[in-house]
Amino acid sequence: MKVFWGLGRLLTLLFWLVVLVNLIMPFVHPLHELVNFAGAMLLAVHVLELLLFRARFRGRPSPGRDRLRVLLFGIFHLLTIPTAPEASHA
Repeated sequence: MKVFWGLGRLLTLLFWLVVLVNLIMPFVHPLHELVNFAGAMLLAVHVLELLLFRARFRGRPSPGRDRLRVLLFGIFHLLTIPTAPEASHA
C-alpha cells in the first residue's frame, strides 16, 4: 500500500505542477480553461477533506504542516495520519 500512496502523491504533485505551469504560461485555448477548472475542483475537494477530517490533526506535533500536506496531497496524506486509538468496549 505504501507504493500506492507514494505513487498517488507523486501524481498529485505532478498535477499541481501542470496547474502552476498553466497559470504562468497558459496552454492553448480550451485546454488551459479545463486545467484551471480541474485544479479549482481538486483544491475544493482538498479543502473539504480538511474540514471533514479536522479532528485527526488534534494532538499532532505539527498540525499546520499536516494541513498544508492535505491541501497538496489530499487523501494520500490523510491516510498516513494515524487515528486516535479507540476505547475498548469491554
